[in-house]
Amino acid sequence: MSETKTTLKKALSATHLWAIAVGLVISGMFFGWSYGWGVGGTMGLLIATIIVTVLYFTFVFSFTELTTSIPNAGGPFAYAYKAMGPLGGFIAGLATLAEFLLAAPAIAFALGAYLHFLYPFFDVNYTAIGCYVLFTIINLFGIKESAIFTLIVTLIAIAALLIYMGAVAPHFSMDNFLHNNLPFGWKGIFAALPFAIWFYLAIEGVAMVAEEVKDPKRTIPKGYIYGIVTLIFLTLGVMILTGGATDWQKLSAIDFPLPKSVELVFGSENSFTKLFAGIGLFGLIASFHSIIIGYSRQIFALARSGYLPTVLSKVHSGSKTPHWALLAGGIIGIIAVSSGTTNELIILSALGAVVMYIISMICLFILRKKEPGMERPFKAPFYPVFPFIALLLSVICLIAIVYYNIQLSLLFFGIMIVGAILFKFFYKEKFEEVIPANPS
Repeated sequence: MSETKTTLKKALSATHLWAIAVGLVISGMFFGWSYGWGVGGTMGLLIATIIVTVLYFTFVFSFTELTTSIPNAGGPFAYAYKAMGPLGGFIAGLATLAEFLLAAPAIAFALGAYLHFLYPFFDVNYTAIGCYVLFTIINLFGIKESAIFTLIVTLIAIAALLIYMGAVAPHFSMDNFLHNNLPFGWKGIFAALPFAIWFYLAIEGVAMVAEEVKDPKRTIPKGYIYGIVTLIFLTLGVMILTGGATDWQKLSAIDFPLPKSVELVFGSENSFTKLFAGIGLFGLIASFHSIIIGYSRQIFALARSGYLPTVLSKVHSGSKTPHWALLAGGIIGIIAVSSGTTNELIILSALGAVVMYIISMICLFILRKKEPGMERPFKAPFYPVFPFIALLLSVICLIAIVYYNIQLSLLFFGIMIVGAILFKFFYKEKFEEVIPANPS
C-alpha cells in the first residue's frame, strides 16, 4: 500500500455532514433502545428519553463551539489536549474510542439479527464479522465516497422510519402504551438512561471528520443542528408509536423490535413485514458505516499525536484514508463481536460517551477562561446555561449507569485507570503538536 503524510482530504459539504450526523445515530431507532422497556417500562423510558433529549440538544449546541474552534480529527481528544494537557487528552481519547469501538459491534450484532429474522440460515455472529470486513473495505475507498454512500443509505433509512410510523400509527392505543408502564417504579427511569442515550449516541462523531470538511466554520454548525433536529423527531415518533401499537413487553429483549412490531400488527405472512425488515437494514448499515469513519479518525488522531503506534496515523496516498486505523478498529470490533452481548456493549459504549461529554463540557469552560481570544466561529448559545445543563445531565446519567451496572462499570473504569497509569509511566515530552493555537 502506498502511504503519505498525515494529511486528510477536504471534501465534505453540509449535506454530507447532516447525513453523517444522522447516519451515525439512526440505527438507534431500529434496535437497542427497546431494552430500556425491560428495565423501565414505556413511561420510564419515555421520561429517560426526554431527559436525554435535553442533554443532547444542549450538548450539541455547546460541542459545536469546540468543533468549529478546533476542527481536528481527534475531536474530544483534541479539545481535552488543548484545555487539560496530554493526560486529559489521553483520557478523553480513550473514552471516545470506547464509545465508538463498542457501539460498532452492537450494531453488527443487530445486523446479524435482522438478517437472521429475514433468512434464518444466516448465523448472527458470522454475519456480524462479515459486515466488518465489507464496510471496512468500503471505507478504504475515500471519505467523499464513504459520505455519499452514507447519504444514500441514511435517506433510505429515514424513509423506512417514516413508512413505519405511518403504518403503525393507525394501530396506536394509549391503553397499550400505558399498560404496566412503570413496572419498577421511578427507579426504572434511571435504569433506562443508557438505552435512551442509544437514541442519540455518536452524533458527536461529526467532530472526527472536521479536518475533511470544506468551510468548517459554516458547514459544521449546519450539519450538527439539522442532524439533532431530525433525530429528535424520529426518536420520539418511533418510540411512542411502537409502544402503543402492540404489546411492548414482547419487544423489550430482542435486537429487532421494529420488524417484530410490524409482524405483531400485520402478521408474519404479510408481505410488508418482510419488506420492512429488509428496508430496516439500511438504518443499521448507515450507523455501522458512519461509526467506522468515526473510530478510524479517532485512532488516526491519537496515533498522529504519539498516543498510539505511529503506523496507525499513516494515510493512503490515493484514497487519503487512514487505512491502518481502519483495519485496526475492525480487528478490535471482530474480537468484541466474538465476546460480548448487545445490551452489555450498549452500556459500555454509553459509559464512554457520557465520560467524554463531561470532559468536553469542562473543556469548553476551561478554554473560555484560558483562551478568551481564540477564534470561535460558532459560540454556544445561552452560555454558560447550555453547557452547564449538558454537564449536569451527563453527570446524572453517569451516576445512574454506574449504579445499575456495577460490574460493567468496574470493568470500564478499571481499563481507564490502568490506561492512565501506563500513560503516566511511558509518556515523554516528544509528541507531535497537531492542534494549532488558532485553527482556521
